Amino acid sequence: MNWTKAGKVVATLGTVLTLAACGNGGENSDASANGGEFDASQPINVITREEGSGTRGAFTELTGVLVEEGDTEIDNTYAGATIQNSTNGVMTTVAGDQAAIGYISTGSVDDSVKPVNVDGAEATPEAIKDGSYPIARPFNVAYKGELSEVAQDFWSFMFSAEGQEIAVAEGYIEAVADAPAYEAAEGLSGSVSVVGSTSVTPVVEAMAEEYQSLNPDVSIDITSNGSSAGMTAAIDGSADIGMASRELKEEEAAELTAEPVAIDGITVVVNSENPVEDLTMDQVRQIFTGEVTEWSEVVE
Repeated sequence: MNWTKAGKVVATLGTVLTLAACGNGGENSDASANGGEFDASQPINVITREEGSGTRGAFTELTGVLVEEGDTEIDNTYAGATIQNSTNGVMTTVAGDQAAIGYISTGSVDDSVKPVNVDGAEATPEAIKDGSYPIARPFNVAYKGELSEVAQDFWSFMFSAEGQEIAVAEGYIEAVADAPAYEAAEGLSGSVSVVGSTSVTPVVEAMAEEYQSLNPDVSIDITSNGSSAGMTAAIDGSADIGMASRELKEEEAAELTAEPVAIDGITVVVNSENPVEDLTMDQVRQIFTGEVTEWSEVVE
């Protein structure tokens, strides 16, 4: 398969902005909150991630929302889309708006939103692995130059059998088959700074928690602020390790050593009251570019 991919205040503000920006969105959301029947004639409220988000970058590229014109890449995301700066922001907005649609890391999907199949395939690890689910990307970690002893040890843990088992337990796909067992070094102490993608953060946090239990004198400090910020931090040395939920850009790859720590799907999600079960890749592209604007165009 070719992989060519705070908190409550932000989420609450995102929901308010969605309702304010969508005209009839407030009425539609009231219907959702009151358990009203889904109105397919209502406009689709598109929720997207911010520019620089690795999830957005991978999603737009894989779905055809991003197009190349000569040497220029053009992101054709619908101009009327509501922008959210985190996975939680997207989930909260979609959960609170009957007419909304968004996309998030497959490993972050919970019961607050409804996942939609794409081209008849559910975003399961098996479907992502065999390529039948078409929207998938690598979770990359990267560093510049040489890592410190303690950072190198944490890096080795992430790619060990124990680290890869954590990736699977968190709902992702292991990036390394037959990974070697982790051999803890004695007397390690210090700190490791990891910066980047909000989508990659949960799996790296889970790995860091287990690593710190094995190495109690080591502190793993994780900042979740987006893929581009993570790569910049790794390049300029303000972080030991950067995280990106997409392929590295050419200029980033020229500066950094990078490896996928896990493989993840990007799941299209709608409100739990939305009857849509399956969309084609073309329909996904049309919705997120604003070519399809009403649910009646895709609800059977």
